[in-house]
Amino acid sequence: MKKFFKRTYLVLASLFLVLISCKQSGDAKKGVDTILKGNVTILVDETLKPIIDDQVAVFESKYEAKINLDAKSEKELIKGFLNDSSGVAVLSRTLNQDEIKYFERKRITPKITKIGIDAIAFIRNNTSKDTLIALEDVISFMQGQEQANIKGLVFDNPNSSTLRYMNDLAGLDETPTKSVFSFKTNEDVIKYVSENEGMVGVVGVNWLSQPSTTSKSDMKNINVLNVKSLNNIGYFAPSQNNIAEGTYPLARDLYIINCQGYSGLGMGFASFVAGDIGQRIILKSGLLPFRMPGRNIIIKTKSNTDEKK
Repeated sequence: MKKFFKRTYLVLASLFLVLISCKQSGDAKKGVDTILKGNVTILVDETLKPIIDDQVAVFESKYEAKINLDAKSEKELIKGFLNDSSGVAVLSRTLNQDEIKYFERKRITPKITKIGIDAIAFIRNNTSKDTLIALEDVISFMQGQEQANIKGLVFDNPNSSTLRYMNDLAGLDETPTKSVFSFKTNEDVIKYVSENEGMVGVVGVNWLSQPSTTSKSDMKNINVLNVKSLNNIGYFAPSQNNIAEGTYPLARDLYIINCQGYSGLGMGFASFVAGDIGQRIILKSGLLPFRMPGRNIIIKTKSNTDEKK
């Protein structure tokens, strides 16, 4: 009987050690982050960095969390995302079928949270009095047809989401080389256009509504152009109201994609951005929230005492 209990004790002790070891291994894999506490790196499309910077600042002020933003071009971001450099990404598109299957093979179901809508904007040096541009002309220019009002197109990065977006609109598999230029960041585009006449810059509207310190002086020398859509319904500026009404033709949805595979800080941050406070931050930034924050209207009426008076 003693031998039986001794064997049972050894089996239970061994099982306990195995469970502890598995838990520690899982914790090591997951890191120390929880939904509202810990440290995590989030990949972010460079064109969306200003608004995500704002979200992170407020989130970190409320919780014991440290979020490190790694801003990249879209192609570089996707490459890093698939190579496990981070389990969380902020993109201006959702995952395609091949990317979803990649994570499913790893037994991870991507959690995709829509957080808002921004837009791509065209800018021009303010020495030109023309503040209008037709989307049809931009597409024709990218397809190799000369346009009198476009000397050249300037993009932020050869791997950026803005260039991918415009290539898709123009039906191009590769970026044209004739009079289409790219730098590294949206700040570079704003600076170049502010110093060169006749060039049309293509930037994320978030960089115009929330310009960086270095771009503020350059903003004085550019005009944000009103764009005519392909259905010729008129020219519209990339304003919050026009994006909401669907009249501005270059709007795009924004997503936080979580492939951590567990309930970590990425999930908590996505819930925060999609929640009331996060949506108010997006609204204040000039972009369009996915869910319009509610407004409490307090109606004060005269008291009975006041009425008697």
